[in-house]
Amino acid sequence: MEKPPHLLLLLLIFFIYGVSPVISDGSDHRYKVGDDVPLYANKVGPFHNPSETYRYFDLPFCSSAPVKEKKEALGEVLNGDRLVTAPYKLEFLGEKNSHVACRKRLSREDVAQFRDVISRDYYFQMYYDDLPIWGFLGKVVKDGKSDPSEFKYYLFNHLQFEIFYNKDRVIEIIVRTDQSFLVDLTEDKEVEVDFTYTVRWKETEIPFEKRMEKYSLASSTPHHLEIHWFSIINSCVTVLLLTGFLATILMRVLKNDFVKYSHDEEAADDQEETGWKLLHGDVFRFPKHKSLLAAALGSGTQLFTLAVFIFMLALVGVFYPYNRGALFTALVVIYALTSGIAGYTASSFYCQLEGTNWVRNVMLTGSLFCGPLLLTFSFLNTVAIAYQATAALPFGTIVVIFLIWALVTSPLLILGGIAGKNRKSEFQAPCRTTKYPREIPPMRWYRRTLPQMAMAGFLPFSAIYIELYYIFASVWGHRIYTIYSILSIVFLILVIVTAFITVALTYFQLAAEDHEWWWRSLLCGGSTGVFVYAYCLYYYYARSDMTGFMQTSFFFGYMACICYGFFLMLGAVGFRASLFFVRHIYRSIKCE
Repeated sequence: MEKPPHLLLLLLIFFIYGVSPVISDGSDHRYKVGDDVPLYANKVGPFHNPSETYRYFDLPFCSSAPVKEKKEALGEVLNGDRLVTAPYKLEFLGEKNSHVACRKRLSREDVAQFRDVISRDYYFQMYYDDLPIWGFLGKVVKDGKSDPSEFKYYLFNHLQFEIFYNKDRVIEIIVRTDQSFLVDLTEDKEVEVDFTYTVRWKETEIPFEKRMEKYSLASSTPHHLEIHWFSIINSCVTVLLLTGFLATILMRVLKNDFVKYSHDEEAADDQEETGWKLLHGDVFRFPKHKSLLAAALGSGTQLFTLAVFIFMLALVGVFYPYNRGALFTALVVIYALTSGIAGYTASSFYCQLEGTNWVRNVMLTGSLFCGPLLLTFSFLNTVAIAYQATAALPFGTIVVIFLIWALVTSPLLILGGIAGKNRKSEFQAPCRTTKYPREIPPMRWYRRTLPQMAMAGFLPFSAIYIELYYIFASVWGHRIYTIYSILSIVFLILVIVTAFITVALTYFQLAAEDHEWWWRSLLCGGSTGVFVYAYCLYYYYARSDMTGFMQTSFFFGYMACICYGFFLMLGAVGFRASLFFVRHIYRSIKCE
């Protein structure tokens, strides 16, 4: 019996929470006076390079007790989180004043290492009762000088923790670095450092259930909302004007075509067929490389389904800020569970196109997106290992991902392929295909594939480019993005515009007596992914301060995979829309 969609969504949410737990340590977040509240040090890294992060104790910090690593879920590891016990002890309602956490004598090498990371604006991240806190490690004083050798470097060795509580629960924590506690690291000499901290507790009326709202509200200020709604209105107006203009022309031309082609038989016999009607014997001629086309359609359909599920989970509140690893877990789990859709779609369409080697088609479908992603991951993971960064996945995590692929993704893909093959439905073509293909007349330069792709990708990209900045600033920066409702509207506009512009270009292609529309519609639909990758170049060089080989390779490598996924997803949307349109117009006329 088929499960209702809402029940399927609830099961998916339960599964994601089951494999990606937050820090709890068996606790229900209720404490008594003097109880140890877990404080974990997560990672350190250059502020402007979000992918380049390292373990907290890769820097020569001291610890008051043996360091213990926290067991992390799959999504947390994929997110680069490596939590360990911090040197600071913050008991519930226990106040401290300039308390010494630990003492360490820094060698010359340690001083040089701290000086280097301070010059690169390193920050630290910790979690206290699952609440995130950040701070910088030190500061550089230039005093108007331009020579780095004349700069002064200071390490912050004192942290001020201000914690808010409501009865027996922790609600909020703020950490500040005290500018009056500085250690001068300018000279290459050994330094004795006391790492101290102060703890202050304050009562608040904010309920425990709303303690994460301040992070969500950071992206929902009136100023930001104005920009987002301006983006939506701008996109809608642009889309309505352009699509309305195209729709008016298209419907008027089609109406005239139908009137002309549906005229009485005597008048029809007297005039020579022209335009798209002339192609009724060729328009449904199966394309070249049909196995690759079917595989692209299957992979694109799977990625579209993945995107829809991600938006549904976001709208019901699964991806609240700093729910570590939930998004990565959801991506891995949903992609694995939807692989059957890719196998079924590709295999059934391939068999409709009279393909015979369906096993090869299913294998191609399974590797069309995963293959480039695996190659990219292998290279980038090697880079991360060389840098000893937390982005390098441990061997155990790689084994888990491989097992998910081997035990879930591949079997579902094969089962979907078998189901698609056994469907045994014929391709629904309103017109018979002639034995010999019709010669395509010479085309002007702007009617060729690349110019058509440029026209097809520009309109959908213009509808989303304002929102892209905020998404990039969140993924490749430290902004918080939680306005998923607006993002869902933008995604819906993107899909509608992609479908419409692809249909319009397909009609103009057929009107020019070019019947090879199959691949053209997929390429035009997916061309928005190329524009998004071009935007990556602009964002990296003009809007960000990312530097270094590792960060550059991670940014362009993973964005290439994301844009390739966009290409397949929107290509499938454009092809489906064009196929529906072509069938509709040729079903509406008399095909002899």
